[in-house]
Amino acid sequence: MSSTLAQAIAWGRAELAAAGVASPDADAALLAAHALGLSRGETEARAILGAPEPTGYRDLVRRRAAREPLQHITGTAPFRDLELAVGPGVFVPRPETELLVQLALDDARLWREAGETRPAVIDLGTGTGAIALAVASEDPACRVTAVEREPGALEWARRNLSGSRVRLLECDYRDVTPDTAGRFCVVVSNPPYVPDGEIPRDPEVRDYDPPTALYGGDRAGMRHPIAVMETALRVLRPGGSLIMEHAESQVEPVALALTERGFQDVRVHHDLTDRPRATTARVPDAHPDDELRSCS
Repeated sequence: MSSTLAQAIAWGRAELAAAGVASPDADAALLAAHALGLSRGETEARAILGAPEPTGYRDLVRRRAAREPLQHITGTAPFRDLELAVGPGVFVPRPETELLVQLALDDARLWREAGETRPAVIDLGTGTGAIALAVASEDPACRVTAVEREPGALEWARRNLSGSRVRLLECDYRDVTPDTAGRFCVVVSNPPYVPDGEIPRDPEVRDYDPPTALYGGDRAGMRHPIAVMETALRVLRPGGSLIMEHAESQVEPVALALTERGFQDVRVHHDLTDRPRATTARVPDAHPDDELRSCS
């Protein structure tokens, strides 16, 4: 016997909850919306009106119950005001990383107030292009560069950045220099930082996010974050800022590594769940009274 949309969503909710999915209510509704090609609100309205169950819905729920990421099933991930294309081979952008975008926008605004009309921003290890595209979309005055080397991630970065004003450099961010990329007002990065050997508990992360986007390269998870710091030192203008995501356990190691490398004004920033999510720091001005130079 066929069921209604409301009955199907209720079944999906129960299946996902039994499978240990963290957000069964939302995921069951979003999968129904995906099956119908509608928004979640439109789908819920149809459910109230007694619409029939959409074809293929139960197969989608079974995939999610097997802990395939919701974003892989729908092919999209929301990020600030964007809907990004995502899938196998790329790290799925997280809501908590949206903090980095706001910090970059805030710094770009300060540069404009100081006389730099088009602040240059670079996103190291862009993945889907989420941070770079969000900055470029929300502040058209910014000149944004994104850097990515992994073939799997590049496929999605190219797709998301196509037609945008973001310049994509297909290389290792550790090889970025002023000669190859220019100099920047802001460096932003969400590098791999999970300590090697600390296997994520969530199957969606452990089994689907690329290891190259997760693990920080040593037991402390600091090899890649330190590489980001060293690249930032090469490409930042005097007074430029680094904005970097990290683990809660890395607040002190990150601050120490930044200070040892000459960064100043080191600050920790908390996300919406009040967890220490990112650290910002600045390179010193060459001379306190120097006039701003143009980004190249």
